[in-house]
Amino acid sequence: MASIQTVNGFREFFPEECALRNYIFDTWRAVARRYGFVEYEGPVLEPTDLFRKKSGDEITSQLFCFTTKGEDDVSLRPEVTPSLARMATARQRDFKKPIKWFQIGSCFRYETPQRGRTREFVQFNADILGDASLATDAELIALAIDTMREFGVSTEDFEIRLSNREIWNLYLAERNIAPEQTSAFLQIIDKIERAKPEDTENKLAAIGLSLANVRAFMASADENNPAFAALRENLAARGLWQYVRIDATIVRGLAYYTGTVFEVFDKKHGLRAVAGGGRYDKLCALMSDGKVDMPAAGFAMGDVVLGILLSKTPGAQMKLTSALLAASSIDAFVVVADEAQRGNALAAVQALRAAGVRVDYSFGPQKVGKQFQAAEDRKARLAITFGAEYPEVVIKNLLARSQSAVAVDSLVAEVQKLLAEPAIGPLIA
Repeated sequence: MASIQTVNGFREFFPEECALRNYIFDTWRAVARRYGFVEYEGPVLEPTDLFRKKSGDEITSQLFCFTTKGEDDVSLRPEVTPSLARMATARQRDFKKPIKWFQIGSCFRYETPQRGRTREFVQFNADILGDASLATDAELIALAIDTMREFGVSTEDFEIRLSNREIWNLYLAERNIAPEQTSAFLQIIDKIERAKPEDTENKLAAIGLSLANVRAFMASADENNPAFAALRENLAARGLWQYVRIDATIVRGLAYYTGTVFEVFDKKHGLRAVAGGGRYDKLCALMSDGKVDMPAAGFAMGDVVLGILLSKTPGAQMKLTSALLAASSIDAFVVVADEAQRGNALAAVQALRAAGVRVDYSFGPQKVGKQFQAAEDRKARLAITFGAEYPEVVIKNLLARSQSAVAVDSLVAEVQKLLAEPAIGPLIA
């Protein structure tokens, strides 16, 4: 019988991969909280009608949808925004505006796995609801920029590609293109850099436009367009406008966007967008059947493409290596040199752990040399030896290659003191 393999497109996380994932999560949380966002969580499993309501019946081809034993039509969430809109509108009176929420969790899409895209992935979602000003859009773009910078990705490595749905709405209105053609037109623009020019030309001709005219308009859309003035002023005041490039091809394929749209791209490796989002002022009204008309904007950042980018970017690699080292290392390893002292050693292990020290030890009798090797393997800063000298114990600093003897009653305080000192040696984080 063949061994059972992981389901195609789903991932398993061995300790090193799990440490990378947790590093990404910790960074997302730290920056979001720095910006005053608070964390929430929605269900992983939702009624399929929630996603149909937002995106139409065709969305089911992209979902893991099934019927439960109770004959409920449900789907694993492909994104979080519909759940957010439902949750926020249901209790919007309970929260001061603007609502600034973030969420980190798994999403699922039934599609062919490829580089940077898996069937199961984790997204960081940050949204602001209840404020219609462009200051909200600027705050979200700033959060996206600072998140990338926190990972050690610099202005040489990534950029924000910014556009606005309104400039295209005006473009179509000036050319008397029927409003019902807007969705089809935006789908063409969304794929314009990937599609064959002749295919794009034919699709544009079908709605009364030409590729040359569209290209000319795109070339004219720059930071001097009034649609970007407030954003430029806000982000320039923060010293962040240097990260932004106006790109009219950014329209975001999802139909619910209404204004500002942006994506985060790397500059050197040709990866998929690391993040994307924008303003979606009509979604809350749609999801609440018109009961709550609340403006909103947000973005999502996925862990798959981000992980690839971090592994390829030198500045990010340094921070990542440090984080992985910290995740896999311990503070101290207790060496039992005299088995008669094992009980006292175990008492010390528990006392140190109670004080917040990360401690490990050998479960059974073992040569002292092997125990010290285990301490090195676990990247311990300190080795604490319990031998015949007890109640005195020896603390060896494995980084500085120094040691001292202390009374066991002073052990916790001495260990905390040593750990508070800067690490010096080959294992510096």
